[in-house]
Amino acid sequence: QVQLVESGGGLVQAGGSLRLSCAASGRTFSTYAMGWFRQAPGKEQEFVAAISWSGGSTYYADSVKGRFTISRDNAKSTLYLQMNSLKPEDTAVYYCAADRLTYDVENPGELAPGRVDFGSWGQGTQVTVSS
Repeated sequence: QVQLVESGGGLVQAGGSLRLSCAASGRTFSTYAMGWFRQAPGKEQEFVAAISWSGGSTYYADSVKGRFTISRDNAKSTLYLQMNSLKPEDTAVYYCAADRLTYDVENPGELAPGRVDFGSWGQGTQVTVSS
């Protein structure tokens, strides 16, 4: 089982930036894919981005492509989400998640929504973007 703790959320003006972090423990971090999801009030959970176990492949939702960057530091067991050019519609609780399996994803297409079995989730961090 993986324990995940997000941090870095907050209130920012439209056009601003935030960097989210997700600290992982309990399994060897460098062996499984990771992802970011978000959920806005009254809306369903939405896939944001995912990254392979090595960090060599990434996949983004169209809504954040070009503005957000997912990355990982396997030596620090930490996942990141750099969010630039933030918009009010990015307001949501952001969650990180870990793949149940190890070494099962490397190609970008394998990171598409629904392809990775995310079995562990963090508690979430609130991101609010004011207009």
